[in-house]
Amino acid sequence: MSDNTIRTALKSLGYESDVMTAHGFRTTASTLLNEQGWSPDAIERQLAHAPRDQVRAAYNRAQYLDERRRMMQAWADYLDQLKAGAIIIPFQRQA
Repeated sequence: MSDNTIRTALKSLGYESDVMTAHGFRTTASTLLNEQGWSPDAIERQLAHAPRDQVRAAYNRAQYLDERRRMMQAWADYLDQLKAGAIIIPFQRQA
């Protein structure tokens, strides 16, 4: 799915690009998966990010498939809970 497809869908739902972007979904997923304790290597690979360390990028070809499968199932379960009306903790705005 292209970035433009998601941008158009968000706009049709009333979200302008200064409120939500397609890339924002990736940011949200990365943040929450890191907070849930998943391996940063598996998260980065799932987001198709290459390691910044060029030596590591040259030698580490691991795909972390087993962990990524478990992580994506957990993510899907989490989204299903939100859809079903899970208790959402509101953020307190700081002054």
